[in-house]
Amino acid sequence: MTSYQKKSTVREFKTLLVWVALFWLIEILDFFVFRGKLDRFGIQPHNIIGLRGILFAPFLHGGFSHLIANTIPFLTLGWLTMLQETSDFYIVSIATMLVGGLGVWLFGAPGSIHIGASLLIYGYLGFLLLRGYFQKNLPSIVLSIVVFFLYGGLLWGVLPSRIGISWQGHLFGFVGGAIAAWLIAKEKKYYE
Repeated sequence: MTSYQKKSTVREFKTLLVWVALFWLIEILDFFVFRGKLDRFGIQPHNIIGLRGILFAPFLHGGFSHLIANTIPFLTLGWLTMLQETSDFYIVSIATMLVGGLGVWLFGAPGSIHIGASLLIYGYLGFLLLRGYFQKNLPSIVLSIVVFFLYGGLLWGVLPSRIGISWQGHLFGFVGGAIAAWLIAKEKKYYE
């Protein structure tokens, strides 16, 4: 591993740790200081004030079990998103938050509140599964196949399953990641 690769890996690791630290810090504050009241800053479908949740929802969780369930997939899929370029992580995160958040706001059930990093997790999944298709290079195709075998079971989460699980967040997060995969592939072809 070259010095540049080591620095890049350390930077990627720090980036992911900062995000996860924010998730945990916010949940600790929400639990001990705000007594769960921060969750109201999630996405509230069909409510103008609920649009603020597009920015805040991925950082809010419905308790520590929800946060624990999101931490490992976020770290794993987030890191895989960075494998080719660290900037892909930021592009996919922003596209997923905007597309996914807006999709939830438009199609979520009125009166509900949607929170959690799973919107981002499904965005990374959509990006990684479709990156190979759009970029059509061997490393991207191999990565798409590996991700499918490791995390393909998550695809069931885009379907309505249990009350209290935001399948809309999963579905539209996935769509946001897929759009990011298409946009990044298009940009790379433009600069070739």
